[in-house]
Amino acid sequence: MERSGRGPVPYPLAHLRTRAAQSDGATADRTMPGYSGAGGAPLGEQDWEPLRAACRERRILTASEEPATTGGRVTLIGGGPGVEDLLTVRAKQALREADVVLYDRLGPYRTLPQLAPGAELIDVGKTPGHHPVSQAEIEKLMVAKAREGKHVVRLKGGDPFVFGRGGEEVNTCLAEGIPVTTVPGISSSIAVPAAAGIPVTYRGVAHAFTVISGHQPLTDTEFEALAKLGGTIVVLMGIGTLPQLTSGLRKAGLASSVPVAIVEKGYSPEQRTTVTTLGDAVTAAGRARCASPAVVVIGEVVRQHRDFSATLEHVLAQPLGAS
Repeated sequence: MERSGRGPVPYPLAHLRTRAAQSDGATADRTMPGYSGAGGAPLGEQDWEPLRAACRERRILTASEEPATTGGRVTLIGGGPGVEDLLTVRAKQALREADVVLYDRLGPYRTLPQLAPGAELIDVGKTPGHHPVSQAEIEKLMVAKAREGKHVVRLKGGDPFVFGRGGEEVNTCLAEGIPVTTVPGISSSIAVPAAAGIPVTYRGVAHAFTVISGHQPLTDTEFEALAKLGGTIVVLMGIGTLPQLTSGLRKAGLASSVPVAIVEKGYSPEQRTTVTTLGDAVTAAGRARCASPAVVVIGEVVRQHRDFSATLEHVLAQPLGAS
């Protein structure tokens, strides 16, 4: 233990030395921790605390950061509804640190050169009925780049675990021994209806909501369960299967008068909402030429669209530039 004009300063180790400023402006040698503790054991948080306490006492600014990892790693990022300012702080940090970014059209891809400066940008996006890069190929590419020692970011729209195949990609990384972390994103199942002034829940109207994928038609059993459950039904990727969806719900007992909203290209200048009913939804979508990407909302909350949008005007972010 050493002493200074400010009292005893306990330091557990004596491998590094520095010059620490005292309150009178003079300097004196101070012992600082090195890279290992007693017996060569790795330093823990408790080993650094005496140094932090001494720095606080002398009003010396300190900072810490995560140690660099050896080898490659993968980060799955949810890009939210597709605009840069709805990315989380952690997502932006991971993008800044990325060596490779695998992205698709539903994430904020237009500003990637600024979000991930110096990173290799690879488009692995899919459109309805057109998959130039298969899921298996995406996973192989992700692993191959990580094995080169690179930090690979897989950027996708919404949240990675809401119909984003994030679970499959995590399992692939774990099976290959690749470190993997995830960064949640704002799900378009909530954000896009909100951008159109439609709350997925509303007191006294809907106390629950169900999110389903419209990528493939549902079974009769699934339709019956949905019709009995009540609340709001939110369908992602549902334009292509809209005829089967509406007829199946009506057959299962849902009234043809139940309101339906189709919100296209949420949070972009082309955002558009088509309000109709379950019985007329297919005709209305065809007349309006509704196209993907779109979110379909089914339930009484859709009636809030016109009245509620005015209330939310000063609360919700307005649709921003296309990303």
